[in-house]
Amino acid sequence: MEGIEHRTVKVNGTNIHIAEKGEGPVILFLHGFPELWYSWRHQILALSSMGYRAVAPDLRGYGDSDVPDSVDSYTCFHIIGDLVELINVVDPDEGKVFVVGHDWGAILGWYLCMFRPDKVKALVNLSVPFLRFHREIKPVDFWISYYGSDHYMSRFQEYGEIEGEFAEIGVERVVKEYLSDFPVLLPKGKLFKRPLDEAITLPFWLSEEEASYYVTKFQKTGFTGPLNFYRNLNRNWELLKPWVGSKIKTPAKFIMGDKDLVYGVPGMKDYIHNGGFQEDVPSLQQVVVMEGVGHFINMEKPDEINQYIYDFFTQFH
Repeated sequence: MEGIEHRTVKVNGTNIHIAEKGEGPVILFLHGFPELWYSWRHQILALSSMGYRAVAPDLRGYGDSDVPDSVDSYTCFHIIGDLVELINVVDPDEGKVFVVGHDWGAILGWYLCMFRPDKVKALVNLSVPFLRFHREIKPVDFWISYYGSDHYMSRFQEYGEIEGEFAEIGVERVVKEYLSDFPVLLPKGKLFKRPLDEAITLPFWLSEEEASYYVTKFQKTGFTGPLNFYRNLNRNWELLKPWVGSKIKTPAKFIMGDKDLVYGVPGMKDYIHNGGFQEDVPSLQQVVVMEGVGHFINMEKPDEINQYIYDFFTQFH
């Protein structure tokens, strides 16, 4: 794509594929599920033309990066370890970058600022706000208590089970269903709302050619690596106990759509707008809720997101 360069970087013994373009201060873009570096294609092209060096990895388990076999290799510490070393590789002089995250990438952005604030100049996160640690109940149990055992975070827990159900449906169908309308509930025997013989109309912001890029990569790697992120939710809850009550002090901006499934989570609007979010992230400078916009906000509204990122980061250099 229009001058985007690709290479593989070895970090902590793991090969991580990165896409990059431009010269200037580094912006590290972190993708979510079920995505790839490719979800940032619009941001890479735009921000690299605005005086930044845009760098977007495939996270471990995804795309052209290594896919470690063990579920235990996907804890928050493993992933953040990859990112810290990647920052050292792509910015060896300063070792400190701007970060933009979406979905799981946003969670990782918050963790990176919590564990290694010395590595992040400023943060723009999309879709997922900082999630306060609930000490009385494990994350997966929390989601089940609201949505039942068909909730996707519950259905993703059993190793191999959902992979088998996805295999019966086929990678192309699964990828297109998720990118079109991220399902919250995955009932056994009827994972998606649409009958399987009904054609999927892709959203206006995703062409068949673009969708096929995702399909090709997930056909190669499968879904186990990405699902292993979810299989570590409860393990991360245990590992993060020393950080209970920690504040995120990195300058931050948060953007989400009002049609995002995350915005509809019980208690989320109250947390975001009535002081809880600001209390946990004292350096949070702005919250933007975009009307009529869904989960994949950086692909649905690329021009607006690009401008938000540029305007926010420009004040720090």
